[in-house]
Amino acid sequence: MDIQVVILAGGLATRLGNLTENRPKSLVEILDKPFLAYQLELLKNNGISDIVLCTGHLGAQIQEAFGDGSRYDVSLHYSPEEKPLGTAGALKNAGPFLKDIFVVMYGDSYLFLNFAKMMSYFCSQNKLGLDTIFKNDDSYDKSNIAVKNNMVAKYSKAEQTQDMVYIDYGAVIFRKEVLQLIPENRFSPLEDLFIRLIGIEQLLAFEVTERFYEIGSPSGLRDFEEFARRHIGR
Repeated sequence: MDIQVVILAGGLATRLGNLTENRPKSLVEILDKPFLAYQLELLKNNGISDIVLCTGHLGAQIQEAFGDGSRYDVSLHYSPEEKPLGTAGALKNAGPFLKDIFVVMYGDSYLFLNFAKMMSYFCSQNKLGLDTIFKNDDSYDKSNIAVKNNMVAKYSKAEQTQDMVYIDYGAVIFRKEVLQLIPENRFSPLEDLFIRLIGIEQLLAFEVTERFYEIGSPSGLRDFEEFARRHIGR
């Protein structure tokens, strides 16, 4: 199955302090290797080579470091932002590069997914989106998702209810037509798109049981470095 992945790599990464003062989060080094290299190797190991990078803050450094992706045996396309557009706005901006169905990942996440199984399930359903979810019970961050009948029923980072026991795992599938729901040339977060899709019952839930890693926080960075030292190596 030919799968396209979009990596959202345009964030400011303010929680990492001096580490990202002069470089984007994707280039933060773990065991002498930039984090994006770990992501590309993970995708390649899953048979995925068609990758779009949505860049923003210091994004030219990413393109200079990774070029066309041939060093990692993948094909990289770049969609730079001229101004901050938010996570959904970045997808709208990347429209010319996107296939009819695509996967979205965050630039600070390392995920354990069966991409083929996830995509097969999505394609068997007539829905616009699919969010991967993890039963979190506030373990890694505040739970922000409630599920009903295999659909995301609630999504909120600000307001929690008792039925919110899941959290974003870090990968989403969209049909390209969702871009029509995103405002043109305006800052727009994915949270707003999720809420619109929930309102029209178009956001599937796909549960993942293995924990994720992220480098968006100092504690997350330490956890991933320990994982990489034990399981990936240099």
